[in-house]
Amino acid sequence: MSIARENVKMMGKLAVVAAGMFAFGYGLIPLYKHICEITGINILALGEKQVPGTSRAVANSQVDTSRTITVEFDANARGPWEFKPAMASIQVHPGQLATVVYEFQNVQNRRMAAQAIPSYAPRQASSHFNKLECFCFTQYTLEPGEKKQWPVAFVIDPKLPKDVTTITLSYTFFEVGGRTPAAPSASVTPERAGAPT
Repeated sequence: MSIARENVKMMGKLAVVAAGMFAFGYGLIPLYKHICEITGINILALGEKQVPGTSRAVANSQVDTSRTITVEFDANARGPWEFKPAMASIQVHPGQLATVVYEFQNVQNRRMAAQAIPSYAPRQASSHFNKLECFCFTQYTLEPGEKKQWPVAFVIDPKLPKDVTTITLSYTFFEVGGRTPAAPSASVTPERAGAPT
């Protein structure tokens, strides 16, 4: 047998293997969907089907509509810039997704790197306040005069104690690696303390 004939035979085998792989890959998607429907494994795909007698939008069953929580927003800046929430407060149900915006402007004539640290009141609310998106997760570099709007998306856990009806979310925005204003000192001079001079 000549080499040319063997090459043609090998090319035919490779073409059959390639066609088989293509057919398998093409048929894998319907096969996967069918197996998932039979076994019930892929429950996330149930929203793709229109189930008779139900609407396409399924309500979030984890929202506690019997309770309303007032969430107040506060902003503190440790430095010469403007930082504030776009709204003072909102009312949400536990389990409901809510989004608010904080506004920031670097009013300095230099570039700065800054970050925010959140705090909560009352303290027991912090473990039930779940942020899905927050500008406090990262550090930002802002150019002179640059303005930013940052969203905060959150959900309050329905397991929040029933006596908590108001939560305050407060952010302190500070410059990273910059000159932080010193805290006021309460030093006592010897004359004021009554010590002999």
